[in-house]
Amino acid sequence: MNDQLTRLGVPEALQAWFNCQQELVFDYGGANEIFTTGFHKVPTTANLWLGGNRSASEVVITHSAMEAIAFLTLHADHYPRPDTLSFIAMGNLPGMGQLQWIRQNFKKRKFTLVFGSDLLGALTDIKVAAGLKGHGTRLLVNNDDVRIQMKTQVRILSVPQVSLHAFEKAFGLRMGIRTRKPPAAVTFLDLLKDL
Repeated sequence: MNDQLTRLGVPEALQAWFNCQQELVFDYGGANEIFTTGFHKVPTTANLWLGGNRSASEVVITHSAMEAIAFLTLHADHYPRPDTLSFIAMGNLPGMGQLQWIRQNFKKRKFTLVFGSDLLGALTDIKVAAGLKGHGTRLLVNNDDVRIQMKTQVRILSVPQVSLHAFEKAFGLRMGIRTRKPPAAVTFLDLLKDL
């Protein structure tokens, strides 16, 4: 059991399920995420952190292992059986190699994206969802607009309008990928810290 997680309100059973030790170090295969009091380092890496049941039908994708723990802590009533979930943390910068690996190893799964409720989170939703469906995208933020290019098609969305839903609508797509955003916080970890 981890004292920091206990203070944050993460139940013992959930800590055990995520195999949390006294030191919160999560291995991404050559790079580590580290969480201690007043310090949280999330790696930028080509590898992934995997948690939960790898054969589960629903895959929750986040930027960090701690965000996965916070998400499940705050949504325990929605997921009374965590063994029905698989978690993937991509680190600070999702890459096409990571997305290709997820596509190959998690076929025919339901995906839920758990990224921030800010502009960066919305752009990450778009990049990851498109990549999971095999579409490469280029995103360029210019003042109050976001230019999105997919193959030869280009769409421009205003910053307040940017979301996965707006992207799907602009390109005539229906990805079937759900996003979850924390209310009144940028991340679920921030929300958990504020409780």
